Amino acid sequence: MVPEITSTPCDDAARVCGALDADLGWALGVVFRSYLKVTNAVLADVPGGPRGYQVLASAAGGRPGTQLALAQQLGVDRTVMTYLLDDLERAGLVERRPDPTDRRARRIAVTGHGEEILARLTERLRQAEEHLLGSLDDPDRATFRTILQRLATRIDDLDPTPDACTVAREITETPTPPRRVSA
Repeated sequence: MVPEITSTPCDDAARVCGALDADLGWALGVVFRSYLKVTNAVLADVPGGPRGYQVLASAAGGRPGTQLALAQQLGVDRTVMTYLLDDLERAGLVERRPDPTDRRARRIAVTGHGEEILARLTERLRQAEEHLLGSLDDPDRATFRTILQRLATRIDDLDPTPDACTVAREITETPTPPRRVSA
């Protein structure tokens, strides 16, 4: 006697998804895992992977500038940031330059080679993101990105760790204390 098949794997998946369709954590997890899989593949050749790309992109934007500020902006431990910058520097993608206002600090600058690599990676990442968001039409993609960005820049209401915008604002608004000159 052949057992009767009452459901298919697709039916089971639909039932599970239906039960979780109001679960924000499940939906974020699915999208996040898919995003990580795609971006890790695209950014595999960059020292530090996605983190290395974020450092490269932030440094190319010219802010926040110093190694410490960059670590704070990206939420990376400063020791980890040091190793990450060492790897990016060895790859010829960034360089550390003395900060003209504080000789103890180093500014992170993208090299010409780093700019070329960043342009290629940014295009590959854009294509991967378009694929990931392929089930959304153009207006929905724009809305999704806008809402996600709004959440990301206002998450400090829930998390006492300052967000990227707060850190950048503090860096640009905080005057550098005068240096003491000893005679």
